[in-house]
Amino acid sequence: MNNFSKISVVILAKNAQVHLRECLEALCDFDEIILLDNESTDDTQIIAGNFKNVKIYESEFIGFGPLKNLAISYAKHDWILSIDSDEVLEKDALEMIKHLSLDSKIVYSLSRKNLYKGEWIQACGWSPDYVRRLFCKDKTCFNQNQVHESVIIPDGCREIKLNGYLRHYAFESVDMLLGKLNRYSTIWADEKKSGKKKASVFGAIGRFVLVFLKDYFFRKGFLYGYKGFIVAYCNADGAFFKYMKLYERRQESQEK
Repeated sequence: MNNFSKISVVILAKNAQVHLRECLEALCDFDEIILLDNESTDDTQIIAGNFKNVKIYESEFIGFGPLKNLAISYAKHDWILSIDSDEVLEKDALEMIKHLSLDSKIVYSLSRKNLYKGEWIQACGWSPDYVRRLFCKDKTCFNQNQVHESVIIPDGCREIKLNGYLRHYAFESVDMLLGKLNRYSTIWADEKKSGKKKASVFGAIGRFVLVFLKDYFFRKGFLYGYKGFIVAYCNADGAFFKYMKLYERRQESQEK
């Protein structure tokens, strides 16, 4: 018996019709796929409904960490493989997972090939990009972060990095980059506004400068032409707007 009958795949989806079919086709041998739909308005659920091993659930947005834990709660198997709807599990990773000696005290990570308009960007901090994706739900789960969520490594457990890849269709355009930047920076600022992180105008500007210099020059974004420049610039922009939005929220709270 291979591991595909022991693992539930969990996927969050919102308006994911562009890459969802390819994502699910790569997972067709798994016994169960839990797809938690976040109020899609496209053909996401229609596409998912064509796969016999997919079970569809729905939820409003409650934060990425809480959403993934909700999806895990619907899974019948103890072992969880978390995949994003714009990711495709490549054959080498599939074979590795199929025959892996699963150990509940280990959280397994996969590396992502982050693509911009179909090109794998191995710069700007996009590579290597290991993400924790395979784990036993009796031992751990995702943290409660609203954005940039991750699987917790509990005491007595450790992380192992597998050699297989997830092909990640990160962005197809500047519009997509800017849209995600704006959404994620807003979620982050809303989550952190009552915390202890410091935020100031000059601090936000400083973060922009440092992130751009690091990603474009030291992390070799310049090797990827205009794509490398855009990725480095948007990474810096994301850092800037996270802290500027946090600064504004703190100012608004003081004025009330």
